[in-house]
Amino acid sequence: LRVSVHSKLFARIDKVFTNGATREQIRSLVQDGCMEELKRRLCSRMTFGTAGLRAAMGAGFSRVNDLTVIQSTQGMYIYLARCFSDLGSRGLVVGYDTRAQECSGCSSERLARLTAAVMLCKDIPVYLFSTYVPTPFVPYAVKKLGAAAGVMITASHNRKEDNGYKVYWQNGAQISSPHDKEILRCIEGNAEPWAESWAEDLVESSPLKSDPLEDICRWYMEELSTICFHRDLNARSSLRFVHSSFHGVGHNYVQKAFQTFGFLPPIPVPEQMNPDPNFSTVSCPNPEEGEPVLELSLRLAEKEGAKIVLATDPDADRLAVAEQCDECGWKVFTGNELAALLGWWMLFNWKKMHPDSAETERVYMLATTVSSKILKALAQIEGFHFEETLPGFKWIGNKIHELAKTGKEVIFSFEESIGFLCGSMVLDKDGVSAAAVVAEMAAYLHTKNVTLTQQLQNIYEIYGYHISRTSYVVCNDPPTVERIFSRLRNFEGEGIYPKTCVGYTIAHIRDVTTGYDSSQPDKKCVLPVSKSSQMLTFTFQNGIVATLRTSGTEPKIKYYTEFCAPPGKSDISMLEEELMKVTLALVEEYLEPDKNNLIRRFV
Repeated sequence: LRVSVHSKLFARIDKVFTNGATREQIRSLVQDGCMEELKRRLCSRMTFGTAGLRAAMGAGFSRVNDLTVIQSTQGMYIYLARCFSDLGSRGLVVGYDTRAQECSGCSSERLARLTAAVMLCKDIPVYLFSTYVPTPFVPYAVKKLGAAAGVMITASHNRKEDNGYKVYWQNGAQISSPHDKEILRCIEGNAEPWAESWAEDLVESSPLKSDPLEDICRWYMEELSTICFHRDLNARSSLRFVHSSFHGVGHNYVQKAFQTFGFLPPIPVPEQMNPDPNFSTVSCPNPEEGEPVLELSLRLAEKEGAKIVLATDPDADRLAVAEQCDECGWKVFTGNELAALLGWWMLFNWKKMHPDSAETERVYMLATTVSSKILKALAQIEGFHFEETLPGFKWIGNKIHELAKTGKEVIFSFEESIGFLCGSMVLDKDGVSAAAVVAEMAAYLHTKNVTLTQQLQNIYEIYGYHISRTSYVVCNDPPTVERIFSRLRNFEGEGIYPKTCVGYTIAHIRDVTTGYDSSQPDKKCVLPVSKSSQMLTFTFQNGIVATLRTSGTEPKIKYYTEFCAPPGKSDISMLEEELMKVTLALVEEYLEPDKNNLIRRFV
């Protein structure tokens, strides 16, 4: 009987998993009796998080593989055909990064080709990039080509085992509700692969497939020049830069961006300039982790006499920056600190080009709600508008689109996890353009004998010190996450949130998961309710703002704290000591890492 059951099961496996590598993974798990692992892989599906579908590569419906990408694209086709009567003329943009996994036979390029094949077999035009590209090239192409949507196969800065399926709507912004939910319904309703969906050779033979690479790269660089303000100065600058592409896509494109800005090319980190899906030289492929993962870049910069290090993550949508300081080695800027600099720089140049102060009324800057409030402080003094969004650049991208329709101009946006957008030529974060803008800002300040670090202090002295701490713990058990946040919502009795933390009084609590906000007269959140993730924000009477939230792409509980001091309050050591005390208590008392077996951040 067992042999008979296995024979029928293997026949079904062979039909569903046509990729030999993933088929063997499932067969092996069945033969070894690994029921829990089979349940994890086969009894749930990926869902759209803050960066689309993202999971480990490998066999199973909860993982990224040939089958799940075909299913996702079939669902995409059904939904797009419902939304766009002209889908057959507008088409789909498809891009990919350099990820690959030998044991599952998955690579971003192969998954992109399968995505294209599903659309081509339904006579839908596909703009498929002929080589790997930065993630921002896909939303840029969607807008420029007038496509109905775009798909980028990437897992950005995630661990090497992961991959993802990132979807952009016709406006060039990542999809949000209701599109994400409707696409998932269409995926579930069309899970059986169409016979022609596997016809990968259509990518070579179909006249409906075209390569947008040359045009998009040219148009992107031409438009990038509109946020270059000092090209002649750049060409004369003696400042030298090192760039790491973290084994990803960024090298060629950052080189071109520097050329567009008039700079000599940045010095590449040779061990990291070419694609390597194993990310061999770093403990994790996320430049946000700071000095430990920037080691090769910093040592090369010291050798070459370069004062600035720029590092793009593997899909080049994020940017890390470090500056050599004479007295204390290297200063690696946080995302919040870089945002203070870039926000100041974009406003500084915008005002020079628009001397009529009345025009400032139509200027906006945006940030996610877990990011620093420094742009809010700038806005209060300089007279432009500042707005917050939920975490995730999809919210920022869609907000920019909304504001543009009313004649507003968004000149800078950011999220604290080193995601920046200078201008609004792309409706997603963009590490390529940000690298060139940071270089120009540094070169300009260099002519004034001012470093980036010194200018950051100047900004804080004018607009008030904003000191922040951001980190995370890892939790691989979803029920534990639920239990942690449920405890906080019933901390001092049913439905009663915490009132203090290490003696510091909590003035207001916002719970975006449930829609509660104690600071509002009706106790309802101004931000959209997001029931699919956990997010609690505590505003203390002393000015500290602290947020706990789950990551939309990784098994992490992230925590963010910031002390927003008014201009003139400059006792930094006192501010830092108070912030550190609250941050440590927030983690120990509210998350209880030891009791809940949470893994503390370690690089």
